[in-house]
Amino acid sequence: MKGFGYLVKEGFKNVYSNRIMSIASICVLVSCLVLTGAASLFTVNVEKIVDMVQKNNETIVYISDDRTELEAIQIGKKIEELDNVNTAVFVSKEEALEQYKDKLGEQLFARIEDRNRMPDSFRVSFEELSGYDETVNEIKQIDGVQSILDRREFADKLSKISSLINLISIGIVAALIIISLFIIANTIRATMYSRRFEISIMKSVGATNMFVRMPFLIEGMVIGFISAALSTGALALLYQAIVGVIDKTGLSVDFIIPFTDVVIPLCLAFVAVGILVGFFGSFISIRKYLKMEGNEILGW
Repeated sequence: MKGFGYLVKEGFKNVYSNRIMSIASICVLVSCLVLTGAASLFTVNVEKIVDMVQKNNETIVYISDDRTELEAIQIGKKIEELDNVNTAVFVSKEEALEQYKDKLGEQLFARIEDRNRMPDSFRVSFEELSGYDETVNEIKQIDGVQSILDRREFADKLSKISSLINLISIGIVAALIIISLFIIANTIRATMYSRRFEISIMKSVGATNMFVRMPFLIEGMVIGFISAALSTGALALLYQAIVGVIDKTGLSVDFIIPFTDVVIPLCLAFVAVGILVGFFGSFISIRKYLKMEGNEILGW
């Protein structure tokens, strides 16, 4: 147990002794983890919106602007008579404007109020989503219907965006992890070169490979852990800043997942990735020295 404590102490000492390379490794790892976390949070939020849209079996039917309110109500009755229509709730132009005002906020709504010409509309809900496309086509055939807000198409587009973000994220993360491994491996190599005489002595007196390897593995894991902690803090600040910017525009932030809901799994993932990258970076770089004998390490 005492020997293990010595090895752990040496691992922490290595981080400080090679602080320039350690800082470089931490910076690269933090960049990697923050980008990974940002892409993950974006994807999770997009998936939440897609799920909300897909679960909502309601669509908006807009009535031609040249129709009176009474004519619009008659059109609504025709919509309700369709087999797959559950309800068709009338929304007047004035009500629609008020709803947009509540959603956009006073300041943003004031900018577009003069240009806004909302038509009468109906919020139409369906009994079965399986007949969604057929029912929408039937509604379009009704005289006086101007257009339909097809939310399924919106959900499909969001799904495609989410998939694209995932692919881009995987590419970026893979590249950054390779760079991180390279820099951490060089950090450990610098440490081993400065301690090559000590390693030579340990190998000469019969020290096991694990005894020689352990301080360097701990050094890599410490770098990974520090990177994980800094990444969590940096991503929390970035996420809250983005939410604050969205909130100031007057848009609702209710659909955004609170950072507190994801901080624990995100932090655990960061710690796991950071430690594993640090561990394998160290493991890869030390293999060469463990295959050598004492004189070979010193280059004699």
